[in-house]
Amino acid sequence: MMLHRILSGDFPRSRVLALALLVVFAGLALAPFLFPGARAINVAATICVFVVLVASYDLLLGYTGIVSFAHTMFYGIGAYGVGLSLYSVGPTWGAVFMGLTLSLMLSLALALLIGLFSLRVKAIFYAMITLAVASAFAVLASQLSDFTGGEDGRTFSVPEALRPGFRLVENEIFGTAINGKLLTYYLVFFSALALFLLLLRVVNSPFGRVLQAIRENDFRAEALGYRTVVYRTLANCLSAATATLAGALMALWLRYAGPQTTLSFTIMMDILLIVVIGGMGTLYGSVVGAALFLLAQNYLQALMKQASDGLAAVPLLANLLHPDRWLLWLGVLFVLSVYFFPTGIVGKLRSRK
Repeated sequence: MMLHRILSGDFPRSRVLALALLVVFAGLALAPFLFPGARAINVAATICVFVVLVASYDLLLGYTGIVSFAHTMFYGIGAYGVGLSLYSVGPTWGAVFMGLTLSLMLSLALALLIGLFSLRVKAIFYAMITLAVASAFAVLASQLSDFTGGEDGRTFSVPEALRPGFRLVENEIFGTAINGKLLTYYLVFFSALALFLLLLRVVNSPFGRVLQAIRENDFRAEALGYRTVVYRTLANCLSAATATLAGALMALWLRYAGPQTTLSFTIMMDILLIVVIGGMGTLYGSVVGAALFLLAQNYLQALMKQASDGLAAVPLLANLLHPDRWLLWLGVLFVLSVYFFPTGIVGKLRSRK
């Protein structure tokens, strides 16, 4: 009964999917103790943030049928809001909450304006409008160098409890220091978990059912008495607010806010790829897709180097698996995943069930 409430009645409905979700959850929950090293914990924290970021975008694309290219703008607003507040005011919790509040207000205002003025047009025109707004915001962030730091971004200090030098317990536990870095990781992990479960609750509520009805046939939903523009605007605002919170978590983890880490169009493409790989209209797809994509992005090159070194006696295969060609093989893996899982990994597993 408790699990039913936590998952909002939306169970994986596939043993393979349930096992995959359990492995990802356990891996992220115990990452600092299972995978020592700065790189491993950084990848785990990035997966946590991207699960929330991708799930919030899936609320738009997968559940409501809205194609938007402005998602990284809201992500960047959250990162810059918290980062610039800490940079200007100082490393206090008050500065964190002030930056978070201001960034949420700005994101909701922009999402509301974009929703009210743009969601009445056809899908392709709305996508182009969001792309133009996001591009303008990225240029603005780069040009206002005195305020945002320009292309270099801003590095800032975080509250003392989140600094690596802070020790909650003097002795190590299972060989891991209980310091500020560990506390920051679990702040990111539990915040991401709470936001994901909140989105799961939203898509399984009557509001979420209306969004899916709008995605399937907006004219019929309008005929049934639902004001589709209102529902789309609310979905846009909710998605933007969640993306803003994800950006704030990333800023706290990196202790840095810059255009390449939050506003880059490459991040928007990564979000789209993860949604497609995991499965549109399935929030669980954001978990599986983000984990697979980011693990491949961070470790595929190292695995290819090992394989290339092991196949040195076969020059052709060694050259094909040269680590400099990791982007090529990442693209091949994406094509294969789309071919064998046209509805995404989660969609395929659930359809098999």
